This record gives sequence, structure tokens and C-alpha cells, in this order.
Amino acid sequence: MQAEIITIGDEILIGQIIDTNSAWMAQQLNAIGIHVKQVSSVADHPADIIVALTLASGRADLIFITGGLGPTKDDVTKQTLSVYFGCGLRRDPDVLAHVESIFSRNGRPMLEMNRKQADVLDKSDVLFNAMGTAPGMWVTHKGKPYAIMPGVPFEMKHLMQERVLPRLRQMEGRQPLWHHTVLTAGIGESFLAEKIADIESALPSHIHLAYLPKPGFVRLRLTATGANLEILKQETAAVADQLKERLGDYFIANEDTLLEMLIRDFMQQRSLSLATAESCTGGNIARLITALPGSSSMFEGGAVTYSNAVKQAILGVKAETLETHGAVSEQTVREMASGAQNRFQVDYAIAVSGIAGPEGGTAEKPVGLVWIAVAGKTGVVAHKFLFGHDRAINIERSSVAALFMLWRLLHAERGE
Repeated sequence: MQAEIITIGDEILIGQIIDTNSAWMAQQLNAIGIHVKQVSSVADHPADIIVALTLASGRADLIFITGGLGPTKDDVTKQTLSVYFGCGLRRDPDVLAHVESIFSRNGRPMLEMNRKQADVLDKSDVLFNAMGTAPGMWVTHKGKPYAIMPGVPFEMKHLMQERVLPRLRQMEGRQPLWHHTVLTAGIGESFLAEKIADIESALPSHIHLAYLPKPGFVRLRLTATGANLEILKQETAAVADQLKERLGDYFIANEDTLLEMLIRDFMQQRSLSLATAESCTGGNIARLITALPGSSSMFEGGAVTYSNAVKQAILGVKAETLETHGAVSEQTVREMASGAQNRFQVDYAIAVSGIAGPEGGTAEKPVGLVWIAVAGKTGVVAHKFLFGHDRAINIERSSVAALFMLWRLLHAERGE
């Protein structure tokens, strides 16, 4: 069973908001064996909406529509759908009572345009929206179901969870679908593909492998379809075990997760502590860690030591080290890591110093050069990286590389 999601709204197409609805809906649909064939975004123009509906009806078994159900003139979805489905609008008394109660409770005057929120398609089943004034609608047109919902994310999620998904679970024709993700780091996509080429070639036709790269990571997603969900889980787990054995140190986790989350859990379970000393990453590593709930149990603190003077004053980096080797050097990041470890009195410390760009590079030390050190219980490890010319990407890749170095050292020192 295949579905298409249509999001309606000029604000999406001009980049004013990001369409998070489609991603969330696709996750829910995949979980119950409904495959999303396409996602489309269209403007608040009747002709464009009708074209999108016509195309969707020709390639999908289910159509999901969000957006354009508000009370103002620019919200044209209901009127356009009445034309497409060849039906009128009716004012639903239960929805009207709900809208009136909201305005009464808030002490606000109710206008005629607010009452129009209770207008629904004649041929629809109303999907009652307890979280807002715009109801959802379920329409069957030429044998195909259409689920129509507001674009406000929390209202759409409420309707999907409480009204739409229960209906979908009763439908026949859904085929079990299972995703298993393997998280890797420290290896590029092409090298990774070459390393596991024989495993990928041997996959049965109902299991597909996808590469999902981002700076510093590659996610390997195994997608399996078949008649029995438990068998699909077993099959993908067996392939994941093969990948884990083949990848060795490049393997991070047998799930779709965050490296900083794995580090937090690892250190929490073993009562280990961490601090950071950052220059070119500007505190981004500390931000990634402290964004996680519970990070206070393992993260002691961090220092953004941008200038040489601050590196000396806060971390105890020697003046002669900076004069002889410069801020972006192995010697400096080693002293930064050791300094952070001592000053914060922690088990582990990460230090980063580099040239994020786009300016500041030289022939000897070009833009993208980054030195990273991690101080642990048995000493300090340091590595040199040469990234690109994009400042934001260099910061992101440096942060990932630093966390990956910490991850490896944690396992090496624990003998795991």
C-alpha cells in the first residue's frame, strides 16, 4: 500500500517554515506498513492544488493533505477540495459548538470567518480536532481515501494519532516494513561502499541497503519488506551483524542514534567525567553534549579558549609552545587537553584547535586544518585533520571527529 503526502502553503515554498510534518507522517506510516511513494509541496493556489491531487491519485493508494484549513482568505484548501471532489460544504454543528466554546473560554469575540472553521466537505467524515478550531476530514473519492488535516504540527499529530492511524490499522493491503540502521563514523561513503560491497551484493531482493551520509557519519539503513515482521527483524539483524564484524572500529551502533548520546550513556554507566577545551569549534562540542538530558551526570564543563592568552590563562598552555608551534598544532592541543583535564579534574577531556575559515589560512596551515586531542586515563592521543573551506561544515566535522576520537579512546581504555 503506497501513500502520497501533499503539504499546502506558500510559507513552505518560500522557505519561511520547514516542512516537518511530512517527515513525521512518513515515520508513522512506515511503522504500520504503508510506504510513502512521494511527498509534494504546493502553493495556496487552487489550480496547483488540483494538479497535485490529480497526480497523487494516479500513483498512490492513500493521499494525506495538510495545510490551508485556516479561516483567512489565503487558506483555500477546503474550497478547492470541494471542487475536486465535486461536493459542497456543510456547517457541522459539533465542530461549531467546539469552536464557540474555545472563543467563549478565552473571552474573545467570534467573527463569521471563525464560524466558517466548522464548514466541512459534504462527503467527508469529520476528524474531530480537540487541539484547535480546524477539523480534519476523511474523504473516500473514486475508491481512494484522503486524510485532510491542518498544517499546524501539534494539531496534525493529534489527528494522525487519535483519528487517522486507528483507521489505517484496520485497512487491508498493508505489507510489513522494517528499518534497521547501522551507525558508522570515520570512513567516507565510497570507501564504506567498497568495504561492504560483497555483503550488499548478497542481499536478498526484499532487503535494500541505503547510504545516508552527513559530515563525519554514514548511516546504513536496511529496509526489508515481506509477509512476516518478526522474520524481517531477524534477517536485518543478521545482516547488521555481518556489517558490524566487517567494519570493526568504524562501527558505532546498531541503531539510529547520536554519538554524543552513546558517549553520555557510556560515561554515565561507568561514572566517568568529561570536559572540553575548544577553539575553532567555539563551544559546539559542549553544546552537543549539554543538549542531552542527563548530561550533567558526566559533563563537568567546558572552556572556549579562542585567543592564545586565554589558552595560557585558563588551560595552562605554555607560552613557548604557542610561540614555537602556534595555536594550531599537535603540541598545543595536547597541552589544551591535559590542561582541561587537570583544571576541571575530570577523567577525560577533548581539545580542538584549527582554522575554520574562510580566512586565516597559510601555505603551511591552510583553511580546514584542525588538530584534535583527547586526554584519557593512560595519556593523550592527538590527530591532524584537513577539512574543506566551509566554516560551518568544518565546525561540524571537527566536532564529530572529536567525539569519535573520545568514543574510540573510551573503548580502548576500557578494553571493550
